[in-house]
Amino acid sequence: MGIIVSVRSIAKNIVFTPMWTASIFTGAKSFRDNPVLASPRLNKMGLHRKRMEWAAAQTLARRRGLKHLISSEHQEKLDRDGYVVIRDVLPNEQFEQLRREIENTEFPAYENRQGDTVNRFCSIPTSMLETLPNLRRFIKAPLFRGLIQYASSFEHDPMFNLNTVITEPGSGHNDPNTMLHSDTFYSVGKGWFFLRDVALEDGPFSFVPGSHKPTKARLEWEQEMSIGAAADAVPLNTIGSFRADISDVHAMGYPDPVPLVVPANSLVVADTHGFHARCRSERPSVRLAIYGSLRSNPFVPFTGLDPFYLPGLKGKKADFLNFYRTAEARVMGRRHEQPYVGLVKPGAPAICS
Repeated sequence: MGIIVSVRSIAKNIVFTPMWTASIFTGAKSFRDNPVLASPRLNKMGLHRKRMEWAAAQTLARRRGLKHLISSEHQEKLDRDGYVVIRDVLPNEQFEQLRREIENTEFPAYENRQGDTVNRFCSIPTSMLETLPNLRRFIKAPLFRGLIQYASSFEHDPMFNLNTVITEPGSGHNDPNTMLHSDTFYSVGKGWFFLRDVALEDGPFSFVPGSHKPTKARLEWEQEMSIGAAADAVPLNTIGSFRADISDVHAMGYPDPVPLVVPANSLVVADTHGFHARCRSERPSVRLAIYGSLRSNPFVPFTGLDPFYLPGLKGKKADFLNFYRTAEARVMGRRHEQPYVGLVKPGAPAICS
């Protein structure tokens, strides 16, 4: 039996090693699933660190060609701080029409529970947008799209969902996203247009200003983390979303995180390569937003050529991602981490247990 297992392991390595190696030049970040990226020997030699340095240089180069997408004021804030906050985005009447349209509509919903927090993403099928004129107008407008594109450094089609964060303090283990973390080793654009007020007690998004820019100490910390990442006791570290203590953040030369307490009708966009977290909620709360995100291969030198701009694919990035995650879970025999829970109004109570 041992011989059979050994032969299978060798065969697997022969088949997959070229693929694992090629992924060095992509946005692949999981140490758990890729022995080449996880190699302690290669990471001691600087593999992960060099990928991060190269990605940062490419990001800066691409952003120079995207300045036309956003105002100089917003560009300055994103470049300096890694995030931007815009209040009173829409006229009051227009905002109320948009909010009512969303909150009174059922959307295809996917949920997962992380500790005492339920994270719900409602997809927005292109067919539904025909009957939701206010939502269609908002996600097609240049403000939100341009900020996400600049933050990610790609002029690709962002993925839009409705995001509901339902917090139930004391109902389970702590939400792992309340610990400061970086989504991945390269720049990712994420944004939230909030449909309800977010108070400090509700667990707002927080961001460490300037932490999207690598310092020497950050690069050294990332390299040290990468050496043992595959066997790390923190599951999210094994997939390349490194968690950090506030002492780590200070040692890297960054300041304290800033909680982004905002009223409804506010837009927050960030480069989530920077350290960020959900503040811990002090009371049961529901955070509801239009959510946009964009990430692409960080080593591609140009900003365009997104296949999801092609006829028949535009606006369907979220549908393809949901299909891929479902298929992957079935093939790998894993539990779907964010299963479909049916048609749900975005602000409704949590469905998953």
